[in-house]
Amino acid sequence: MHGLNPPQRAAVLHTDGPLLVLAGAGSGKTRVIVEKIAHLIASGRMPAKRIAAITFTNKSAKEMRERVAKRIRGDAADGLTICTFHALGLKFLQIEHAKLGLRRGFSIFDSDDSAAQIKDLLGTGTKPDALDDMRNLVSRAKNAGLSPEQAMSEARSAREVDAATVYALYQARLGTFNAVDFDDLIRLPVQLLESDPECALAWRERIGYLLVDECQDTNDAQYRLLKAIAGPRGLFTCVGDDDQSIYAWRGANPDNLLALGQDYPDLKIVKLEQNYRCSNRVLRAANALIANNPHEHPKTLWSDQADGERIRIWECRDAAHEAEKVAAEIQYTATAKQAPWSDFCILFRGNHQSRALEKALQLLRIPYHLTGGTAFLERGEVKDALSWLRLVANPDDDAAFLRAVTSPKREVGATTLARLAELAQHAHMPMSRAIESVGALKQLPPRAANALDGFATIIRGLREDARRLAPAELVRELAQRSGLLQSIRAQCKDEAGYQRRKQNLEELADWFDGASDRRGGAGPGELAAQLALLSHADKGDAGNQVRLMSLHGAKGLEFRYVFIVGVDDGNLPHEASIEEGRIDEERRLLYVGITRAKEQLWLSYSRQAQKWGDLLRLKPSRFFDELPADEVQRDGADPVADAARKQERAKAGFDAIRALLDS
Repeated sequence: MHGLNPPQRAAVLHTDGPLLVLAGAGSGKTRVIVEKIAHLIASGRMPAKRIAAITFTNKSAKEMRERVAKRIRGDAADGLTICTFHALGLKFLQIEHAKLGLRRGFSIFDSDDSAAQIKDLLGTGTKPDALDDMRNLVSRAKNAGLSPEQAMSEARSAREVDAATVYALYQARLGTFNAVDFDDLIRLPVQLLESDPECALAWRERIGYLLVDECQDTNDAQYRLLKAIAGPRGLFTCVGDDDQSIYAWRGANPDNLLALGQDYPDLKIVKLEQNYRCSNRVLRAANALIANNPHEHPKTLWSDQADGERIRIWECRDAAHEAEKVAAEIQYTATAKQAPWSDFCILFRGNHQSRALEKALQLLRIPYHLTGGTAFLERGEVKDALSWLRLVANPDDDAAFLRAVTSPKREVGATTLARLAELAQHAHMPMSRAIESVGALKQLPPRAANALDGFATIIRGLREDARRLAPAELVRELAQRSGLLQSIRAQCKDEAGYQRRKQNLEELADWFDGASDRRGGAGPGELAAQLALLSHADKGDAGNQVRLMSLHGAKGLEFRYVFIVGVDDGNLPHEASIEEGRIDEERRLLYVGITRAKEQLWLSYSRQAQKWGDLLRLKPSRFFDELPADEVQRDGADPVADAARKQERAKAGFDAIRALLDS
């Protein structure tokens, strides 16, 4: 524990009861979790196989595993569980599937699979907004840990009654397909643990000590899972920061931090307030801003680092002018400070704000990486190929069957598939086996039956190929034999679009090449199953490029130089939050953005914007008034300093041109 400050040490040493670590931004919370795992093992308090550390992303779980591996040598960490909530839920269901009415080899429906089923239940004429609304209501009920019956009993409006009805039908269809969705990975373990005392005791024996990172981001179902596993004794460490709770829109409940104290009266609270990331000016501004939010356990971040430069506030004409200023400042600072592009980050409230920034960076030939575009693993052709691979490797995977049999499209509709699922369930076999049965096919429309028979022939051939081909070669073979490439060519209006999508399949094959090397020759089924839980963030880093991302996507990251654009009323805080009185979360969102900056921070806004063809006048964000005047420098407030800065940048520009001409 060399180098831990006193609060960090206190958090590591407390192992006899429930502990909440309120960890401010940049306060070393991951190190505390890693050191606590090491202490539990080294002290003999808990063997590694009975310790579980839960994170919210695969990327943070991977980082934690790497840090634990460096900290704990040899085999002392064997059996240690470090994973996401959903990965823990999947492990639980794989062990306890029979108690929940699932057969071995159940499928996991992703968001597209779920949307297709709900759309079919609502009817093909359902508008996209209505479909999204219904999906969100069903997901919200699941994240609250409600069964379909409980959702119906708690419905308070006609809209909620409709959602509960669809939830019940959707859940019945999942049962028919022997499938669960991502929300079920949490809801079903909670349901079983809360209703079966013997199962709960067995899991408390299996997981003797629980560590939960980013606890402020838990939804109600995740919090109940935590309580069910920890039990009344509460051998856990929850690490969180109420000031960084920015995911209420997807079900996170920051009040879970308060609930810990009510559910566990002996809860010990340790505050980590020393920041190891930011300059003191940045911290003083962040503290002043977030002090306007109500706090049960207030914190004040401090640092022993230098004050640093004052926060710059820019007023710009419009988004294009704002983007040009940001790009020029990045170019100047990178040259003047000899800083790599990866030291810079531009943050915004919504992804649509990236367009002007991308154009400005391209004009200056500044390399950049946009986080939040369509993730590689979310591209349609990639998901189609993965469903074929999963089905080739596992005939019991009904979710893979449902996507593969309609990718590319054939004479098989949702009604036929629902009928096939009933026949398969009655015969106690997966759907891909049912289409091998002449008796089952005779009960389906002739055109659909012929299409399914042809599909079965292709799958049989690919299973033969899988015995002799490496996974990467199998990807290339199925792209041809399945008809995916022909379908893509038919969909694309030009050759460039076709080649781009074809290249995505080639990149998937290359990924399998590398993955099988790393995993010692694992088969396509195992590798595809692992991909089901991956997120976009797991697919490498951005390299030496300027990062562009939303404020929501920036949590957990840090950069030497940070620009936050579009800081105007209606955007940050967002107009919907202003209307609904949800300013606190918007303030936390800006707080998260500010505390990403290690050395220097810029905040900017526009005077006007185009919307629906009209020119709108914009107001600076109300949050500017909450920043201490001594820590910021506004455009025009110091003419002498502004003139010197302008001259300095002009000289740097001329020097860059001269160097270019000389070369």
